[in-house]
Amino acid sequence: MTHISSIDPTTGKIIKQFKPHSREQINVSLRKADAAFHKWKEIDVSERSKLLSDLSQLLRSRKQELGELITQEMGKVIKQSQAEVLKCADTLGYFAVHAEELMRPEDTRTDAALSMVSYEPMGPVLAIKPWNFPFWQVLSAASHILAAGNVILLKHSSYVPMCALMMEELFLEAGFPDGVFQTLLTDGPTASSLITRDEIKAVSFTGGNATGKKVAEIAARNMKKFVLELGGSDPFIVLDDADVNKAAAVAVPSRYINTGQTCIAAKRFIVAQDVAGEFTAKFVELTEKLKLGDPMDKNTDIGPLVREEQISTLEQQVEDAISKGAKSLIPGGKMEREGFFYSPTVLENVNLHMKVVNEETFGPVAPIITVKNEKEAIRIANSTQFGLGASIWTEDREKGALLARQLEAGMVAVNAFFRPEACMPFGGIKESGMGREMAKHGFYEFIHPKSIKIY
Repeated sequence: MTHISSIDPTTGKIIKQFKPHSREQINVSLRKADAAFHKWKEIDVSERSKLLSDLSQLLRSRKQELGELITQEMGKVIKQSQAEVLKCADTLGYFAVHAEELMRPEDTRTDAALSMVSYEPMGPVLAIKPWNFPFWQVLSAASHILAAGNVILLKHSSYVPMCALMMEELFLEAGFPDGVFQTLLTDGPTASSLITRDEIKAVSFTGGNATGKKVAEIAARNMKKFVLELGGSDPFIVLDDADVNKAAAVAVPSRYINTGQTCIAAKRFIVAQDVAGEFTAKFVELTEKLKLGDPMDKNTDIGPLVREEQISTLEQQVEDAISKGAKSLIPGGKMEREGFFYSPTVLENVNLHMKVVNEETFGPVAPIITVKNEKEAIRIANSTQFGLGASIWTEDREKGALLARQLEAGMVAVNAFFRPEACMPFGGIKESGMGREMAKHGFYEFIHPKSIKIY
């Protein structure tokens, strides 16, 4: 890798190029992280919380500027970019409030005079993160990793180097000690090799399944803790007793948020046959109303994809579906204009043999599957290698709760689209990952629970 290019997806033109960090620069960063950790872990958790709160406020005050940076570098529409910044601020604020409570030693009864479990940080954590939520993917994990007393070395996606460098600047501006949060500009293989280094104690990875498995393999061989948040093919189930209009109104943004480039976006619409026609018609109607164009325009709903290769992947998935009998209700596809634009595509007559069902569709393609009843809906929803999020629609809440327990997913919403919140664990099962981020469950992923008995 001779350079890392920041490319504007709206135009396809290079914004800026960066020279990757040399091996010596990376070594310096590793040593700095190790030294910073030994000081950072000794800082009282209340002081760490204060810094998290200060960073939260800094993000809020610079929402416009940071939102524009996200939009410029990866193409997300500006209203969603700004919302991403505020979501990060909320999450930092949550752990600023709760870190002290979560770090408090837990007294327990044993045969000793005094027994407790203390919670100790692990050390420098290597965070390998993707481009689709360039601030959120980093800060949602960093908020609790840092609150616990660990430090972070970030290897961000090479698609978003400006966002990656900006985050390091923000941490310093908020008053965090030098070395507590550092950005490494490097390639994937180099980042993977860092897992073997003694300075690195754990890995937080978000990204594709194939890469995630390689990260897990290296981490396991070197006895390093890891958390993986991988791909998803989330089902959006509409039963025959659902409020169809409401379901369709939520289904459209659930599919097309971030131009469909979201791990927990609705990706398979599984609809009971009695309401399939009504739901599909409403879904198509609402999809056709979406405005595609300049992502800096606050009225735009769908911007460009991050890179041209994303378009090629979607084209192959859609062509595969059509060749196997799917019908295109909205043809969509690559647009003949500057930038990496792909207009929404809606498919019906979709079956389980098609790539749009078996693979993760990372873009504005919506496959609709018709089923006979709720039993078949659950079976098809679970017939996937993935298990990240899910949504189920029914006016019977008791039934919805029962069926939610039957879905093979890490997160389920009934009569809503699942939105991450700092108070709830985020993560999946099966090929969608291992471990959790956020809430107390994510907080303790990068903590050593130490048993202490005093006689």
